[in-house]
Amino acid sequence: MSVHIPNLKVRPRKNAPINLCQPQLASMLGCWAATSDVLSRAQCQEAAEALFQCMRTTPVRGKQHRSPINYHLARLGKSR
Repeated sequence: MSVHIPNLKVRPRKNAPINLCQPQLASMLGCWAATSDVLSRAQCQEAAEALFQCMRTTPVRGKQHRSPINYHLARLGKSR
């Protein structure tokens, strides 16, 4: 059973979340997959250090605002 709400418009997110350490994480995961060095003791030590350094220097963002769209959709669906 679906709920039909006429004239409902959902706005897209304005700013996509930015992951600043994504290249370092991809590099480390790729190294783990290629060499099975999950503890990062031999070949993957450099990639792991680069990721840790990136995570140390990246500024911490506060809690992101959650969209209230699901709350409003549920509220509108109950009124019928």
